[in-house]
Amino acid sequence: MNAKENATQLLINWGRGESGALDQLMPVVYDELQNIAHRFLIYERKEHTLTTKALVHEAYLNLVDQRQTNWQNKAHFFAIAAQSMRRILINYARKRNAEKHGGGKPQISLIEELVPGNTYDEDIIAIDESLKRLEQFDERLAKIVEYRFFAGLSVEETAVVLNVSPSTIKRDWRTAKAWLLQDLSSTL
Repeated sequence: MNAKENATQLLINWGRGESGALDQLMPVVYDELQNIAHRFLIYERKEHTLTTKALVHEAYLNLVDQRQTNWQNKAHFFAIAAQSMRRILINYARKRNAEKHGGGKPQISLIEELVPGNTYDEDIIAIDESLKRLEQFDERLAKIVEYRFFAGLSVEETAVVLNVSPSTIKRDWRTAKAWLLQDLSSTL
């Protein structure tokens, strides 16, 4: 059994409540979790106090509570892990922003892959709020952004998780980016 099949079987076992499955799973997926955390932290400000390792460990603590999830596969697991990391960073940014009590609101730039141009907490919060509005408009579009951008899933992996065709993911990805760009530009 290769590592991908092993990870999927461990996820299934964990979802069934088998003790020890999560402990066996973590060494198999830890490097990819670090890669996801690194992608998140690249866009944070330089003095950010969360390290890649700390973000992975915070997400791990959140994932432990996901025992009864019906894991579809490894890509589904990474999508949930990325959502957890995103929430951790959003909460961190909100707390930090509240502590600062104001300041000038920086502009948000969005390039083709929705990479924040600035590393300000306000940017993260604005993107999160825009994603929430997108979710109200179209839940699948919001999930595609989470999976493609935040989790780093490929078009094919995202298609598997959402049970749609890769061409649908490509089309919806373009739509989601355009929607977010319009929404962010109208709120700033």
